[in-house]
Amino acid sequence: MATDAFGRRIDYLRISVTDRCNLRCVYCMPPEGVDWKPQADILSFEEIERFARVAADEGISKIRLTGGEPLVRLGIVDHVRRLLETSGIEAIALTTNATLLRRYAADLAEAGLKRINISLDTLDPEVYARVTRGGTLAAALDGIEAAFEAGMDPVKLNVVVVRSLDQDLLGFAKMTIDRPLHIRFIEYMPVGEVGEHSCTSAEADGWSETDHVSTDEILMRVTAEGAAAGLGELGAVERERAPGGWGPARYYRFPGAQGTIGVISPLSHHFCGECNRLRLTADGKLRTCLFSDDELDVRSVLRGGTDADVRALIESALASKPEGHNQQHGTVRRMSQIGG
Repeated sequence: MATDAFGRRIDYLRISVTDRCNLRCVYCMPPEGVDWKPQADILSFEEIERFARVAADEGISKIRLTGGEPLVRLGIVDHVRRLLETSGIEAIALTTNATLLRRYAADLAEAGLKRINISLDTLDPEVYARVTRGGTLAAALDGIEAAFEAGMDPVKLNVVVVRSLDQDLLGFAKMTIDRPLHIRFIEYMPVGEVGEHSCTSAEADGWSETDHVSTDEILMRVTAEGAAAGLGELGAVERERAPGGWGPARYYRFPGAQGTIGVISPLSHHFCGECNRLRLTADGKLRTCLFSDDELDVRSVLRGGTDADVRALIESALASKPEGHNQQHGTVRRMSQIGG
C-alpha cells in the first residue's frame, strides 16, 4: 500500500498520453492553441507501461488515461490492453471529449476498457461550437451512444459549470432518468492563467473567479428546477449505491432515475484530505497536486535509470505530496498540458 506523509492511501494514477487535442476549448487553451511538445519529449507507450508496472508494485491499482484528447494518439487501444495486463492494475478508465469515440468504443471495450468519462459542458450546438472553437455537438452525443452500445459501465458525463455559459443543468439532469448515465457537475477550477475573461467570448482565455459556481448553488438549482419539472425530490445516494468511482464526487438521484447526479467541489468543499492520486503528464513529469507547479522528472529517470530509480522517484513524490492546494489560483501549465 502506498501512503503519503499525511497517511493518505495513494492508489490512483492519472496518465496523460498526449498533450494534443482535436478541440480548442476556451477555458483549456488560448485562441491560438498551445505549442505541442516535440514527439521526442512525449513518453512512449513502452515508457508509460514501464512506469505503470513500477507504480503498481508501489501500490497504484487504478489508472485513468487522459490527454489532451487520448483518442487522438495512435495505438491507444493496444496501450489499454497492455496496461490491463500489468500485474496489480485492477482497472483502467479513460476521459474523452467523445467526438472520436464512435470510431474506438467497440475496440476499447474489447481490449477491456469499461469505465469511461465524457467531458461535455453544454447541450446547445451553437454554444458547443463556440466553446470548443469549432467542435460538433452531434459527434459528442454520438460518442455517448457508442459507449452504451459497447457495453461500457459506468458511463459518466463531466460537466464543468461556468456561469457565463448559461448551461441547461436541468437538461443534463433529465438525461439520468431513462438510462444509467451519471452526470457529474464540476466546479470551474483555477488551472492555467488567471484572468478576467468570460467564457462567452470567442477569445476567452484564462480562469475567472466570476465564472465560478459552487456546488451548493448547483444543487439548489437542479433541485428546484427538477421539482418544478415534475422529476420529484432529489435525494442523496448512499456511497455503496453510487456508481463506482475513485474520486470525490457526492451523488444524488431523482426518484426512479436509472442514473445519478454527482457534484465535485474542489474549491467550495475541497477534498484534499481524501486525495488518492498522482498525475503523470504526457512529457513525463509527475505532479503530486493538480494545483501545484512542483513536478518530478520521470522522463529522465525512465530513459537513463533503473526500475529502482523509478521506484525511488515515486517514493519521493509520495513524501512531498502537499496536504492541500491552499486555494491556489493559477498554474504555469494549462489543463490540456497537465492532463486534468
